[in-house]
Amino acid sequence: MKVNKWRFFMVLAVAGMIAFMAGCGGDTAEDTGGSSAESEDNSTDSEDAEANDSSYPEESIEVVVPAGAGGDTDRNTRTLTQHLEGELGVDLVVQNVEGSGGSTGSSEILKADPDGYRVLAYHDGALINKLLGLTDYEVNDFEVAGISVLDQGNSFLVSGESEFNSLEDMVKYAEENPGELAVATETGSFTHLQLLALQEEAGVEFNIVDAGGASDKITALLGGQVDVVPTQIGLVGEYIESGEMKSLGVMAEERLEQFPEVPTFTEQGYDVQFDKIFFWAFPPETPENIVNTFSEAMETVVTENEEYREEINGHVVSPEYMGPEEASEFIAETQKRYQEIYENSEQ
Repeated sequence: MKVNKWRFFMVLAVAGMIAFMAGCGGDTAEDTGGSSAESEDNSTDSEDAEANDSSYPEESIEVVVPAGAGGDTDRNTRTLTQHLEGELGVDLVVQNVEGSGGSTGSSEILKADPDGYRVLAYHDGALINKLLGLTDYEVNDFEVAGISVLDQGNSFLVSGESEFNSLEDMVKYAEENPGELAVATETGSFTHLQLLALQEEAGVEFNIVDAGGASDKITALLGGQVDVVPTQIGLVGEYIESGEMKSLGVMAEERLEQFPEVPTFTEQGYDVQFDKIFFWAFPPETPENIVNTFSEAMETVVTENEEYREEINGHVVSPEYMGPEEASEFIAETQKRYQEIYENSEQ
């Protein structure tokens, strides 16, 4: 059979053109489909991130306090959490995690998931932990949400029956009886550094007794197991009023309004001053929006909530808000000062 060559080549050309167009059309459709899907995925991711930003917190937040119940750390934390709940719209559940001068509790937060549902509420003790080698991390290794309280009411207390009526009485005894005066602390805690600083300033040596947290130290003093207890004066106001305890002085720049009769260490000739910093911090890598949401709630309560401010002033501490950046800088400066005090005490 004869085949018309012209018609044959025409058929081949048309077929090739159809195949080419189909191929181009398929590629175009595929590219368009891929770009559309990718765009949709990106849009979804963006919407999810936005939803996460606005939805935190959605469940209760665990607040880890590296100290026992009944002390000033526990009390100041619970006072703020009661008011933070109203700002954040969720429950804040306080968990007391004692041990190793507070390092046990802070270590838990360091290793926790950075999802915003576990937060550390602590103070200068975390700085002392680093100085004394109880931890290998610093406060600023966490995501600091801010500072809520400054405490100038750090005092040395004795029993009401003690022969000491002033800091000078206590120092004189320590000079005459080196290593005999039993002074309570918790190793690695804030009061531990206070003792080291006073020993260096006064040129004396105490018998430093690890008696545990604040409530344990108070019990030890009332039970006659120790001679002196450094603690927050507002925590023992009732004992001072009843005569069961006496304050030998406060480590503040000026006398306290609530205890005007109690002299400062400085006016008694001993240049030892300490402000206790109460801060809040999240695990490393916690998203910035979560930290800021929590910090903004703190700011509202500390600066605007009069009920909170009145209550915290009653604890003989000052409501003082510092945001993440300012708080981190303040903590870093305090760390340097404590490093100098510690190094001098070791010489």
